[in-house]
Amino acid sequence: MGEGKGSVFAITLLLCIFLIQSEIAQAKVYTVGDANGWTFNVTTWTKGKIFRAGDILVFKYPRLGHNVVAFKNKVAYNWCLKPKNSKVYQTGKDRIKLVKGYNYFICSYPGHCKAGMKIAIKAI
Repeated sequence: MGEGKGSVFAITLLLCIFLIQSEIAQAKVYTVGDANGWTFNVTTWTKGKIFRAGDILVFKYPRLGHNVVAFKNKVAYNWCLKPKNSKVYQTGKDRIKLVKGYNYFICSYPGHCKAGMKIAIKAI
């Protein structure tokens, strides 16, 4: 490889690395419910926020008091139903990466979702 071609390759490689790093650096981390955490009446917490695919949601809650169920089904979300094969998080400090489109989250403990422990987020 000639000296000029090697320089072009190195610059191209560095540019690719920079673009990948800047993409990663742009992901935001949101704590659902802010200081209150994942609790009742969080449905309005998303107001005024713009979410992007790759952003991280942090769900903080008492480990034995709640859970987080993540899925893509609007009907199940509206009716507070836990779809089969949906991912259930139970650590009390769950970190979930948003995917493009609608992301639905509920607490599947009896009565919690219907009491407002659910959020729908559209990630662009």
